[in-house]
Amino acid sequence: MKLIRFKTSKLSPRFGWVYQDLIGEIDGTPYGDFRRFDPEHQLTSVKILPPCVPSKIICVGRNFTDHARESGVEVANIPLLFLKPPSSLIGTGDPIILPPQSQIVEHEAELAVVIKQEARWIEAEKAMDYVLGFSIANDVTARDLQRRDNQWTRGKGFDTFCPLGPWIETEFDPSDALITCHVDDELRQMASTRDMVFTVQQIIAFISSVMTLMPGDIILTGTPAGVGQLIAGNTVSIRIEGIGSLINPVVATSSPYADV
Repeated sequence: MKLIRFKTSKLSPRFGWVYQDLIGEIDGTPYGDFRRFDPEHQLTSVKILPPCVPSKIICVGRNFTDHARESGVEVANIPLLFLKPPSSLIGTGDPIILPPQSQIVEHEAELAVVIKQEARWIEAEKAMDYVLGFSIANDVTARDLQRRDNQWTRGKGFDTFCPLGPWIETEFDPSDALITCHVDDELRQMASTRDMVFTVQQIIAFISSVMTLMPGDIILTGTPAGVGQLIAGNTVSIRIEGIGSLINPVVATSSPYADV
């Protein structure tokens, strides 16, 4: 089942479910008991929102060997964790805004995991019991700031730097799915989830040994090789086999605080 968040000119943000090109409303939330209503909204007539509202976005760096190599670093022997703020979330179709502080903003296509229930100290063998489903993410990164700061909060944390969507797919096998990323018509990234250094189950177990996971929390599982620069006017299209496509235009902005 595809779970979605959406709004219309007459409806406030809410959860729904997708059937072909239609959306049905949901009474309740996907994290507990809910009731599905008949699909009656056209996908093309609603505003699609990020499919969940997380308390935190936990990310794994260097989880594909080829990406670590292209970055000139070694693969970590345990998952390398960092956070993106929930304020960085946008939905499919929303613009990625290039901040004036950075001259090198890059895309990173990733599989996203959405947590279903509160959890701590999860065993890897039971990790999937705590997963609501999977989505598509773009871990947009100001690469020059990431390198300059020697830590990743600023470079990863700008508003619009976490496109997510278009929905949560609850029936998805993360063991071997193709991830591709096109910028305009150029194929930039292509790899399978089987190439991950750490599996989804191992990642969930590791993170839950550090922090409590809450319903709606998002885990980004790492990006394949091929990350590259974005410029204003580009369109980034990320597709994961079995989920769908996340598409975002890229726009520029200006600020009097460009040198901050």
